[in-house]
Amino acid sequence: MNTAVCSKLKLWIATGFGLGYLPFVPGTVGSLGGVVLFWLFHPLTWYLYLLFIASLFFLGIWAADWAEVVFQEKDSNYIVIDEIVGFLIAAFLIPWSGLWMIAAFILFRIFDIIKPFPAGRAERLRGGLGIMLDDVGAGIYANLVLQGMRVWLCGPRI
Repeated sequence: MNTAVCSKLKLWIATGFGLGYLPFVPGTVGSLGGVVLFWLFHPLTWYLYLLFIASLFFLGIWAADWAEVVFQEKDSNYIVIDEIVGFLIAAFLIPWSGLWMIAAFILFRIFDIIKPFPAGRAERLRGGLGIMLDDVGAGIYANLVLQGMRVWLCGPRI
């Protein structure tokens, strides 16, 4: 692949398909990009959905690593692929409805901002891995809360 094309592809992925270039609340906008992807991919079986998330995660590490060098800033605000992947994790196996999406979005943003242990520590890792892992942690925390709410409100799935 042409080097210039590869560089543009990495930036396109790292910026969440360009969402990171928007001049306001990039993390929130990136999370909204995750909502759109969830809407598109939620009909997948759970294992294909996980494969999709894992693929985006590894692409995100690759792209964010490059973008950090290009933007000359650690975890630049332009890089939002981490928020997209984090939201997709938060929404994993939750019921498909507007109320659950809003809850997933709010919980993910809260956990992404407060970064409870060990998610906050993951952000200290260098490069794309550190950029991605703290949001993966926030997504896992949000999903655990949502799964608890689902069981409490809807009963266990069998």
